[in-house]
Amino acid sequence: MFTPKYPPQNTAPPATVTVPTAYTPVPVQPTAPAPVPVAPASNRPTVQLTPGSALALAAGGGAVVLVIGAVLVSLLLAVAITGVSVAVVAVVLRLLIKDLHKH
Repeated sequence: MFTPKYPPQNTAPPATVTVPTAYTPVPVQPTAPAPVPVAPASNRPTVQLTPGSALALAAGGGAVVLVIGAVLVSLLLAVAITGVSVAVVAVVLRLLIKDLHKH
């Protein structure tokens, strides 16, 4: 069932060799340039920004930037506070261990 089935030997047609004859050039007729394709018109409505909507869009973008900045600064502050507290705990533990070895 899973054994390969090979075709019988020498069943391919013999290769024929064609010898090209003398070259005869074919005259080429000049053609007009192809027309440039035009993009189909979209049936979606276009967005038109009025000065008020552009101002609202800019204010919204600025608010998003400020919120993201505040979140990133608070994360950085949390990491800094954690690092300082770990350093203080390490100093206190070192002093306690040093005090235990003296007694």
